[in-house]
This record gives sequence, C-alpha cells and structure tokens, in this order.
Amino acid sequence: MRLWKRASGALKDQNSIWQANLSRRTALRNPDIEKAVIRATSHHDSSFDRRSVDRVCEWLRLSPFNLKPILWSISNRMENTRSWVVALKGLHLMQTLTNCRTPAVKKIGRLPFDLSNFSDAHGRAAKTWPLNAFVRAYYAFLDQKSTVVFQHAAATAAEKGAPPPPPSAAAELLIVQELVLLKKLQGLVDLLMQIRPQGRAAFAPLVIHVMDGIIIEIYDLYSRICRGIAVVLMNIYSAGKSEAAMALNVVKKASQQGEDLSYYFEFCQEIGVVNAADFPVIDRIPEEGIRELEQIINGFSDGPPAKESKLEDEEEKSAIVAVESTEGRGINNNKYRDDLKTIITDNWEKFDEDFGAKNPFAETLLIDYVESSKIQEPPDLITFL
Repeated sequence: MRLWKRASGALKDQNSIWQANLSRRTALRNPDIEKAVIRATSHHDSSFDRRSVDRVCEWLRLSPFNLKPILWSISNRMENTRSWVVALKGLHLMQTLTNCRTPAVKKIGRLPFDLSNFSDAHGRAAKTWPLNAFVRAYYAFLDQKSTVVFQHAAATAAEKGAPPPPPSAAAELLIVQELVLLKKLQGLVDLLMQIRPQGRAAFAPLVIHVMDGIIIEIYDLYSRICRGIAVVLMNIYSAGKSEAAMALNVVKKASQQGEDLSYYFEFCQEIGVVNAADFPVIDRIPEEGIRELEQIINGFSDGPPAKESKLEDEEEKSAIVAVESTEGRGINNNKYRDDLKTIITDNWEKFDEDFGAKNPFAETLLIDYVESSKIQEPPDLITFL
C-alpha cells in the first residue's frame, strides 16, 4: 500500500511537470519556475528536495518580477492538493522564501492561499488528524508572519515620506513604535508554540525537519524581543506614563513566554528535534526587575516630564538632596520620606548613575547559550527587523 502511494504520487508530480512544459510564458506563469515549485513540493514523504527549494529562491533573488510567478505557482499547487505532504512542503517553501534577504518578500502580505481548514484526503480522519492540525498551525504562523513583515515595511515607508516629528515627540514616538512591533512579535511567538506535533505527526521525518526550522524562528524572534525590551527600558524615562505601562505589559508577557518556551523546548527534545537540544536555554526575567519597573511607572507624574536642560542649570547652582544619617557609620541613604529634612550644599552628591549603575533588565534579557562545541551561530532569519 505504501509503495502504491509513492508510485501514485510520483506519477502525479510527473504529470504536473508535463503540463507545465506545455504552458505559455505570461506575466503570471513561468514554466521553469513552475517546474521548480512542483519538484520542491513533490509527494515524496521522506525528505525535502533542498536543491529545488534553493532553485526557487534563486529565481526570486534573480529578479523581483519573478515574485508573482512564484506565488502563482505555489498558490496553484496548494489549492489543488489534498495531500498533507504537498501542503507541508509548500508551507516550508514559503517559509524559506520569507526568510530570503530580498526586499521583494516584504510585498507578499497575506499568503495567496488558505490552508486554515486543510484536511488530508488520502487517509482516514482518525489517522491524519495530527498531520492536519500541524499543517493548519504552521499555516497560521506563516500567514501572520508575512502580514507583520508587510505591515512593518509599509509603516517604515510611510514614515520616511512623512515630515519629521518635533524633537520633543520623536523619542516618545520611537518608543511607541517599538512597543507595537514587540507586541506583534510576541504574538508570532505564541503562534509558533502552537505548532506542536502530536500522535503520528511526531514521528514523520518531514515534520521533524520543519520543527528544526521552527526552533530557529523562535530563537530569532525571542532574541529580537529581548533586545527591543532592553532598548525601550533604557529610554523609558523619556516616555510618558502610558508608554511605561505598555512597556510593563510587554515585559510581563516576555517573562511568561520565557517560561512557556522552556517547556516547549523540553517537549521538542522528547520528540527528537535536534535544534531544541543545541539551542539556548531561556533565562527568565526576574520578578524584582518587574517590580522595579512598576515603581518607575508609579513615580511618573501625569504632566509632561521636566526638561533636562532646566535640571542641568539647577544642578550648576546647587545640589538639593535628602539625607538620613545612621548611627555608627556615616552612610547616606536616599529614601522618599516625609520626615526628611532638605539640606542645601555646594558639594556634589554621588547618585547610582555616578557609580555606573546598569539597567536591571539589560543583562537578564539575554539568552544564555548551551556550551557545546557543535553549536553554531544561527542565521539572521528575520531581516526586516
């Protein structure tokens, strides 16, 4: 039975290639591209045809005008198939295309086909439901990722064409844009963690190969989120209270995702995903850092923050500090209390910034790598960020 399915699938692929040879070259159809797409999405269920996948990517790098024929060929292939093997290979091809370092992929937007209700027609539903669920979850992530890439590129282009904002609002605007992007990236991480092979799907070679790429996507996205949070928190004092509250929500979400990713990696290791064992251990954000950020938000006033130039002028004249003496040793503790007296002095007081205090989130948001001689630095897959 299995041999018959392979022979039938090979016959279907050969028939599709023969039809592509007879087709005319138009603005939407290119026989050479169509044949490469058919070979990259063949019915062979043991492995991917990496050579054909690379050939499709080379067509895209060769000219941005090849994007439409490529998308048409993939869309036509996906709409006419009821095989989970072809559907999974088509999604894997789309993932490889969206990770190409070409500006053309930013114009794709939503995927030109719909696999949200995909169902394999070559087997009983009791056996194929894990594969169907995997294909649907994989499609949901790729569709949303392509949309985020398109929206980010459109927003960047609109920002370049618009007049620059006032200097007073430029920093706050950048923080808001970064926080909005971080929320979208966190949504992508949630979708990635929904891609969880179950039952029969956990033993399929194609599924395990796709899961290796999923781990790389998670690493790249979570690393980008951590870097973005560190940048936002280092500039949090230049933003308002609403932006700080938004940053707190992003930090809490990242902390929860770090815990969820740890369990997700353990699950991937159990089913034999290679990259889940070689890639990093997630370092969670400490609760103390979140509480410090909450204190910062509570310290914000409703009005606009004072200008730094005025503060510097005041500091040149005198330094006003609150001092509380302790018995036994002359230690000055800076605390906000109503019973403290105000002392005016010409001597400078040393604050935490003077001693080289660091952002409490700067180091905790990094990802520790597992020490192994086999570990290589993963490629930068998301070039639009």
